[in-house]
Amino acid sequence: MPNAAGQRGLLKLMLKLPALRGQLQLLSAKNLSLANLCEAYEEASSMLDRQRRLDPLDHSMISEYELICREIEEEVISICIIDSGREPSPL
Repeated sequence: MPNAAGQRGLLKLMLKLPALRGQLQLLSAKNLSLANLCEAYEEASSMLDRQRRLDPLDHSMISEYELICREIEEEVISICIIDSGREPSPL
């Protein structure tokens, strides 16, 4: 994981998707798409947290960022499923 935002995103995804925790940790080091999604997840989830703290709440923005976070989570799950279906590489 090349940067701090990506690392924070990875940690958040590991908390959100505990069944994939180990696989996420391994894949994030070698899969650039996953590393980019971790960084995007950090940005989106941080913005969602900020939106939830505003007064008054902007429900449309909250819904928008909830959707973005869900879509990133689904993409991360897809990457993990695809990776787990691959044959191990020969030594």
